[in-house]
Amino acid sequence: SAVGRGPEVPFRSEAYRISAIARGKELRLTLSALDPAAAPPQDLVVRFGMSGSFRLCPAAELPRHAHLRFLTRESPPRALCFVDPRRFGSWRLGDAWQQERGPCVVSEYQAFRENVLKNLDDKAFDKPICEALLNQKYFNGIGNYLRAEILYRLKIPPFEKARTVLEALKDQVQKRRKKDPSLRLSKKVKLMQKNPDLLELCRAVPMEVIMAEKHLLDPEHADNYAAFKNWLQCYLVPGMSSLRDRNGRTIWFQGEPGPMAPTGQMPQKRPCKKRAQLKADPKALTPKVTSRALKRRPRAAATPPKSDEKEEGEEKASEPGKGHARRRRRVTPAPALPEPEVLLNTKRSRQRSARKGRG
Repeated sequence: SAVGRGPEVPFRSEAYRISAIARGKELRLTLSALDPAAAPPQDLVVRFGMSGSFRLCPAAELPRHAHLRFLTRESPPRALCFVDPRRFGSWRLGDAWQQERGPCVVSEYQAFRENVLKNLDDKAFDKPICEALLNQKYFNGIGNYLRAEILYRLKIPPFEKARTVLEALKDQVQKRRKKDPSLRLSKKVKLMQKNPDLLELCRAVPMEVIMAEKHLLDPEHADNYAAFKNWLQCYLVPGMSSLRDRNGRTIWFQGEPGPMAPTGQMPQKRPCKKRAQLKADPKALTPKVTSRALKRRPRAAATPPKSDEKEEGEEKASEPGKGHARRRRRVTPAPALPEPEVLLNTKRSRQRSARKGRG
């Protein structure tokens, strides 16, 4: 598109095929012509950012922010679009993965696990576990909502030191081997499924989303996005607490944040579902009663004044209390005007006194 920030893809072919391979948070596309002599293959690596996705739609009805488009030959044509409203996503030419990214947590699980446990002396593990989980050098593929779901299932405080959490995994593996060194692979898998550790959940939790029948992460389809929200157990869930880590990202959790929680912040709790239902259903709302009305009611309900003191009681009720400037002030009756004869007499007396003063 004209406003796309990515480079122009130098590939032209009347008929071609698109294949894709995922690794962590990156997707490599390969464009290959059906006629090999027509054009050489072209690779490009796509990063989705926070809002990037691919959509197949009619070419005449392109969605907004469709920054990269692949057209079909059918009539009417359709377009496979890379849509990125926030423009955090990007693509670059070539087949090379980003060098700073480690093995994929899903497709390269064993290499991912070894990469973490062999490098626990790295300074990256001096940080809280919630911040270490976003380090793509060791946890390639884990994002903000996944880290919250993983830590919540294991009841690990998000601001516990990463090295403390991960070193315990080494001890667990050694204990398993000492107990039953002759365990078969199938039994080991069953034990892992019953009691998964943090690194195992780094693969299992993303796989739940990948293997779901519906496209849970598509916010444009209300049913799909509602299914994704129902799948979430911690992230954006009412009743959970949240804090901002040192990178400015919000982490959701339950219970205590941990010893390395940032100072100067108070955990904010997401309102419970009951309050959300009240907001969604205005008929269920009760009329608001202000503090003034509450204070006035007992006065009105008190013992009524006697008939002799009725007028005096009404005057006192109309007087403003301390600090209540908006109440009606007490209106004092205006003095009665004198009769016309009295006015004439006073006027004549003034004229006489003025004449005497002149003489």
